[in-house]
Amino acid sequence: MKHALTILILLVGWSAAAQELVEFRGVERSGYYNETGLLKRWPENGPRMLLKIEGIGKGFSQPILADGKIFVTGIKEDTLDILSAYTLNGEMLWDVAYGRSWTASYIDSRSTPTFCDGKLYVVSGTGQVNCIDGNTGKIIWQVDAIKKYAGSIHTHGDSEAPLLVGDLVVYTTGGEAYTMVAFNKNNGNLVWKTKSLGGNKSYASPTLIRHNSKPIILVQTAENFIGINPENGVLLWSHNLMQYHLNSSGKGGNTNPPLYHNGEIFVTSGYDHPGLMFRLSEDGKSISLKWRNDVLDNHHGGVVLLDGNIYGANWTNNSNGKWASINWETGETNWEQDWINKGSIISADNMLYFYEEKRGNVALVEPSPEKLNIVSSFRIEDGAGPHWAHPAIYNGTLFIRHGDVMMMYDIQAN
Repeated sequence: MKHALTILILLVGWSAAAQELVEFRGVERSGYYNETGLLKRWPENGPRMLLKIEGIGKGFSQPILADGKIFVTGIKEDTLDILSAYTLNGEMLWDVAYGRSWTASYIDSRSTPTFCDGKLYVVSGTGQVNCIDGNTGKIIWQVDAIKKYAGSIHTHGDSEAPLLVGDLVVYTTGGEAYTMVAFNKNNGNLVWKTKSLGGNKSYASPTLIRHNSKPIILVQTAENFIGINPENGVLLWSHNLMQYHLNSSGKGGNTNPPLYHNGEIFVTSGYDHPGLMFRLSEDGKSISLKWRNDVLDNHHGGVVLLDGNIYGANWTNNSNGKWASINWETGETNWEQDWINKGSIISADNMLYFYEEKRGNVALVEPSPEKLNIVSSFRIEDGAGPHWAHPAIYNGTLFIRHGDVMMMYDIQAN
């Protein structure tokens, strides 16, 4: 699988321009981090902790490292989402309230900020979209997008990480008025709106792919999987996902960014929804279902693709799950095995990293289509609540967030 560099070439006015982009789940939101020279085995008690920062606020979002600073969201006050910036020594540079948090269920902050050229783009749990100066913490612009564009948030709040496409910030509203809106990233002015197919917005963040040199935004609402032309917001195609949601549990809960490779797209969520592989037409204006797999129904921890195989955890129920691997080309299950509990997954330097959600165990895993191969593991002891934040890797450092505590571990080989 070929991955883009963290410096991505995007379309600005539909001409090439370079942007420094750091976002949720690494390169192209695929769970892949473009890091090399990492440890292939950890010490018995885990890698050396470089830094622990407490009091970052309650949250399930992923920290990011950009412009020599650590950025992370969390709730430090009862009903406000807060974005904070820290030095690499753990000193807080600034924090700023950027919107109302979700208070109906699981109130912790959800949105991972997207960094581009000195600015951060982040969404509150109730759908306020922000552009924030990365040096000062000043809010440059804010749009209450759910309220202004009649959006509709699913059961557990807005978890979207804003997607940047050239000069655009695109955001999923859901609802009966529109599916998605796009703002000018510099001033927050509306650029385009996509017609609605009905249904709430889902938990999954949108992704940008390039199919035969054509950019396409991939969007999941609670009901549909949709392709959108980023130039004008025109809907290219849609596929109804609700037809696969046969159980009342998690109905409409589409949870994970899709994976794209060689003209094909894999989509998964939990709740016994099957994993689905779609094939894009050559012109990108239609999709067809290639295969379905009933084993890898990832809850909300993401999946990764390595050497032709997909890896991730599956869903037994909201509290339990196993780990599995399936073949990208055929959809056949390579293996399904127990390891403590389900959780999130990322990859770097041809290794997998598991972060188990109930007890906080972290594992270094050698990818294999033959069996689950745990090389090393340790347990996160700090923080409180479910271990739902996805891990991240920057500059040879593993970032783990648990509740209001963030930890950084040295995983660079000497």
